Amino acid sequence: MTITIDQIPCQATEGEFVLNVARRNRIFIPALCYISGCSPTLACRLCLVDVDGKRAYACNAKAKEGMNVITKTEEIEAERKAIMQVYDINHPLECGVCDQSGECELQNYTLEMGVDHQAFAIQDTHRPAKTWGKIHYDPSLCIVCERCITVCKDKIGEAALKTVPRGGEPLDKEWKEKVPKDAFAMWNKLQKSLIGPTQGETLSCTFCGECTAVCPVGALVGTDFQYRANAWELTRIPASNPHSSDCALLYYEVRHKSIQHPQETIYRVTNDIHFGTLSGAARYGYDFENTVVTKDQEAFKSVVHALQSGELKTVRFNSFITNEEAFILQKLKEKLGLRLVNPDAKAYQDFLAGFASASGKSLYGATLETLAQSDFIVSVGTALKTDAPNAGYALNNALTMNKGAGIYFHPVPDVVVSGYSKNMLSVTHKVGSEEAVLMWLLGRFGREMPASIANMLEGFLVKGTKEVSEVVKEVVTETVVDEATGESKEVEKSVTKTVTKTVEVTQNTLWETMGVEDLDESIQKLLEKKERFSLIAGEDLYAHPRAKELSKLLGLIARYTPFEVMLIPSQTNTLGVALLCELDEVKEGKVLGYNEKGDIVLSALGKGTLDMPALNQQEGTFTNMDKRVVPTNVALPYHGYCLNDVASALGIQAALTVDYTEQLPQDKGYEARPFDTLPNCFANDGTQLRGYCLHVSECTPKEELSPLHVSALDESLVYRANPVHQFSPFTNKAHQLNEAGALYVSLAFLEAKGWKDGQMVKLTNKEGHTLVVAMKADPLWEGMIPYLPTFDTKLETAPFFTGYRFAQVTFEGVSHE
Repeated sequence: MTITIDQIPCQATEGEFVLNVARRNRIFIPALCYISGCSPTLACRLCLVDVDGKRAYACNAKAKEGMNVITKTEEIEAERKAIMQVYDINHPLECGVCDQSGECELQNYTLEMGVDHQAFAIQDTHRPAKTWGKIHYDPSLCIVCERCITVCKDKIGEAALKTVPRGGEPLDKEWKEKVPKDAFAMWNKLQKSLIGPTQGETLSCTFCGECTAVCPVGALVGTDFQYRANAWELTRIPASNPHSSDCALLYYEVRHKSIQHPQETIYRVTNDIHFGTLSGAARYGYDFENTVVTKDQEAFKSVVHALQSGELKTVRFNSFITNEEAFILQKLKEKLGLRLVNPDAKAYQDFLAGFASASGKSLYGATLETLAQSDFIVSVGTALKTDAPNAGYALNNALTMNKGAGIYFHPVPDVVVSGYSKNMLSVTHKVGSEEAVLMWLLGRFGREMPASIANMLEGFLVKGTKEVSEVVKEVVTETVVDEATGESKEVEKSVTKTVTKTVEVTQNTLWETMGVEDLDESIQKLLEKKERFSLIAGEDLYAHPRAKELSKLLGLIARYTPFEVMLIPSQTNTLGVALLCELDEVKEGKVLGYNEKGDIVLSALGKGTLDMPALNQQEGTFTNMDKRVVPTNVALPYHGYCLNDVASALGIQAALTVDYTEQLPQDKGYEARPFDTLPNCFANDGTQLRGYCLHVSECTPKEELSPLHVSALDESLVYRANPVHQFSPFTNKAHQLNEAGALYVSLAFLEAKGWKDGQMVKLTNKEGHTLVVAMKADPLWEGMIPYLPTFDTKLETAPFFTGYRFAQVTFEGVSHE
């Protein structure tokens, strides 16, 4: 459809808000409270416009064919100026030291609206500042725009903030006659409200920090950032999240530390609040650089010699590297005959191959944008909250904004995910029964499948009976006595009653295999009016004992059901490594560890034979979960050797690591594009202008389905996972995230065992590996399966997990003597 804004014809879609249409067409309409992708709140009322002769708010006025919008009239401008005057009442005069000064939207709009005097006044209210962990709240600076509340509810899904009573004086009635209508309404609300935690006196959330990012003033800021730097002193460097595979667009904000210490320092990380979200790890885990002042020539020579002489036979590495580094490792393999061992990427590589063989496409189809546009999403095989926070945010956004519904299949219940919506069904199934979950999905949603597959799935359906309650109407005859005549007579009347009856039903035995009650009826209700389906699959499946069968099942689901499937890469560049490297199962001979253990170690953590740059010190690209090749830039200098130097010394020549960007193999979907041509931003309408998308190739799919085989694990299990904010030793190196690893347990686990938070416990597996570790209660973790992390290099958890994320152990309390 076409609407006109300030005489400019603009294309719009059905249901689109006028404000978004204007922004997409670079037409300015002021707004302090609205965030793209969230519901409008009308808190600020600045987006007042004239629509076909009537006053309306652009943030919640939906476009209609032929609509005529005028963004400025004398009346509108007077109203907006009055609103800004109200916002400025009693606002502290501390712009010189305020953390938001220089990028404060209150400052900007005050100037934009020409506020040059104050016409209104009211007694101020004492509002003491509060610190909620990593977040600092100064109510005296708060304008109660409610952005923080909205983003936490609509994007993050935690609803950890709400408005609370301000305790301010009520407005005198005389103001109602003097103040323009919208300004008065906004003032009246402002005078009554502040921001506070939804529960208790402090925040109970995952501390992603998105509320601080969206705050237009300095009310909500990072506790660590407060009073450390002015916005105008900081240089913004566009990059990509180095800690997880969303590789979200972020900006490192950098400045020299001091006159005495002029080295560049990252002071904070920010993001584009309208079109992107950041996890807490991306926001707070920024200072993991490897500080190296000179090149260690002796160490460099020893590494080159060990490779050149054939002393080293294997490179063991993880996927916290760039595409270009992965490409260099592949070249070293080809030149020197090395083995490349990366168990995480190898499992993903094999899984992707199985998926492709059944789906007929080299890559899965879904992206984070696909998830956000869906109205029915299923998640299986991933602890979504900690494995892929941005995927969780997209899921919540779909539930909230699209009136969507979803199912979260996982052996461990999650209080955060289940709290996204009343239409989010959490199914806590048996450990190891994921194959039954995927078969149920294929059987429930599959259409036009080959007969052999359809017949196998129908074999799980059995006829049965069940008792159902039903409200029926019944005509009964009663004898009544006429009070006037004293005569008795019979009358009929209709009554309702509940009856129970037995009905025949078709039951799916896969529910029993999963260890849960039949939920078909509940799910049918969730599916009403749903049209856009997405499926998130994760790390639990890639190293599952039945991974090969699971990958093909997901390929069949992608092919025969309406679901767009996403296979979440488990580490930052797992997808890139899986595409670029020929990986080996096992090591041979001596090992060169690249950020992993080895006989000789190249380490960006600064703990090896030869130092390497960390990802915030490198130019390069990642292949993210959206199958997009995104650039990242150097935030901090590095003065040592890098992997390209080692390769160059071995005859694989390139002046710069990013010279390999345009050499990434096109037969794997990459483009021959130089690094410096890759953009990294969002357009005004939210379109990603970030690198480019991988090309997807097609192949002839195989139509086969293996018989179901489920070996559910017994009780006494432990899960491999990291706590919120942690993904690797690199996040743990950051000063705001550094912590000691532990056995993370639910409060229910402690209570059932009779143990206490902080108590030591001994874990033993069947192979005899033992670990004595402290327990730490995780208030956001539920159920009776604790988890062991991988981020703490001092904690030897690897022997407990030979691929699959669940392992059987015995727990034994250790007493202090």
